[in-house]
Amino acid sequence: MGFQPPAALLLRLFLLQGILRLLWGDLAFIPPFIRMSGPAVSASLVGDTEGVTVSLAVLQDEAGILPIPTCGVLNNETEDWSVTVIPGAVLEVTVRWKRGLDWCSSNETDSFSESPCILQTLLVSASHNSSCSAHLLIQVEIYANSSLTHNASENVTVIPNQVYQPLGPCPCNLTAGACDVRCCCDQECSSNLTTLFRRSCFTGVFGGDVNPPFDQLCSAGTTTRGVPDWFPFLCVQSPLANTPFLGYFYHGAVSPKQDSSFEVYVDTDAKDFADFGYKQGDPIMTVKKAYFTIPQVSLAGQCMQNAPVAFLHNFDVKCVTNLELYQERDGIINAKIKNVALGGIVTPKVIYEEATDLDKFITNTETPLNNGSTPRIVNVEEHYIFKWNNNTISEINVKIFRAEINAHQKGIMTQRFVVKFLSYNSGNEEELSGNPGYQLGKPVRALNINRMNNVTTLHLWQSAGRGLCTSATFKPILFGENVLSGCLLEVGINENCTQLRENAVERLDSLIQATHVAMRGNSDYADLSDGWLEIIRVDAPDPGADPLASSVNGMCLDIPAHLSIRILISDAGAVEGITQQEILGVETRFSSVNWQYQCGLTCEHKADLLPISASVQFIKIPAQLPHPLTRFQINYTEYDCNRNEVCWPQLLYPWTQYYQGWSVTPELR
Repeated sequence: MGFQPPAALLLRLFLLQGILRLLWGDLAFIPPFIRMSGPAVSASLVGDTEGVTVSLAVLQDEAGILPIPTCGVLNNETEDWSVTVIPGAVLEVTVRWKRGLDWCSSNETDSFSESPCILQTLLVSASHNSSCSAHLLIQVEIYANSSLTHNASENVTVIPNQVYQPLGPCPCNLTAGACDVRCCCDQECSSNLTTLFRRSCFTGVFGGDVNPPFDQLCSAGTTTRGVPDWFPFLCVQSPLANTPFLGYFYHGAVSPKQDSSFEVYVDTDAKDFADFGYKQGDPIMTVKKAYFTIPQVSLAGQCMQNAPVAFLHNFDVKCVTNLELYQERDGIINAKIKNVALGGIVTPKVIYEEATDLDKFITNTETPLNNGSTPRIVNVEEHYIFKWNNNTISEINVKIFRAEINAHQKGIMTQRFVVKFLSYNSGNEEELSGNPGYQLGKPVRALNINRMNNVTTLHLWQSAGRGLCTSATFKPILFGENVLSGCLLEVGINENCTQLRENAVERLDSLIQATHVAMRGNSDYADLSDGWLEIIRVDAPDPGADPLASSVNGMCLDIPAHLSIRILISDAGAVEGITQQEILGVETRFSSVNWQYQCGLTCEHKADLLPISASVQFIKIPAQLPHPLTRFQINYTEYDCNRNEVCWPQLLYPWTQYYQGWSVTPELR
């Protein structure tokens, strides 16, 4: 669908203007043009955004009139549209349709019309001191048959018995009352729409082939190559409706799923693991025969709010939640854990603390309009410590970090949930990384003999926000996990090279504040002779050395920018059939780069970014070195039986003791 002449003119103008403004560092919308097909779109306004006002105008394409932007006047609403601005380093500008998309279906006689329901062109202008500085052009094309305009029916869906027939003949039909692209079995797609993607239809079960012929079917032998000779005698004559694939669709109940609370109640016939004692991996249960749940992250990266806690499984996860949708979980204080061996019930002991530095937990905040409301309390961190004894739980300690925010606070909150299982006789929360060998995913234990509090570990960066080193936090190096992390240093054009080297070395050295690492996962911190290895530091740079002093600003040579940490590991036997791994050595090595200030069209006094990084590599070496090759094997490869078809060393094999002859079947002639 082409643009009318005014819109086409504005589009070319704004694209050119946006590129030039980005190069000059002025105000600019990213992107400068948006095609809108839903109820809301967003764009970023970059540059000097202090004191900027945003206005909205509707382009009258039919009349061929270009609108005059009302710059300097806060005009962020029209009869049908509204624009909101979320403050920050980069302004997020959002344009919304006020009437709701149900307005389309109520004004269309044919709810599946292929012509647009809303066809308009919007102009968003950003002004500074009553002068227009940047523009955003939005082409609106919203169709009545959009999936957003049709709400699902309130009637309860009747789910067929999945034992006898598939759950649905068209699994790719995911949207009620709308056509799903590439789903050729969707009956809601018109013939014209299906023609657009007929050659790219979904295949297999997801595409509607819910009863594919199985290998044992007699008719499958006619289309399959390489079937054995006995296949016609043992194949199955059966209609496709009686397919063994039906069992793959039957799982769980056939009734709609109900909203679950903090504790997920199990079936009445579920096995109560607490009655027989917990085993590693068993879900912890309450006295109400329900799972004790804590939010966890699934394999797909989704935060599961009602995930059961497994016995002796530690985890440390973070869940991202929208504050507008956040709901406080109930039941932490009142939860009672079933424990038969200790008399029946274990009640968690909860301690509350006030969280500090809320910017670390809440981002993309929007200033609330109503500041007189009662504040609300949110949990930003929850730490659970389970004390266990054999196959029972003896004590549960919970520490919750809370924050007080405005009742109408908007933004994204990152919650952290930590679960640790400690032995009942442990005097503190210090845990081993293995016994005796290291376990995969456990922190590498380290010592710093130059400090009074010598217990430490090796770290990497965990960047946040813009990725600057000043805001980066630390995370421990975990055994067996190869990782690469980094952060950004802000460097000016007049940066002193010696100071820059010292700053880079200081940042990299902060990751390895240790002199020794533990060979085993249970090495004693108080005994340096109990398997502690000194860290080998190779090519440690001298920050004060200036190899080639240069009078040119914006250029520094030999800046330490990368720290390589190599850890040698090996198998060291087995305990009860489980392989034990230990560390044989740790080496750190610096790599340097030549830094030069990157200029745009002109060099300005703005900070440049220098990336520094650190990598961890675990190298496994064999427990026993292979036998070295002899000089004969190295020089005369033509006699190697593994490399040649003719094996000369076995020329006299029939005369050796290993030759047993061959059997001959007697034959009558």
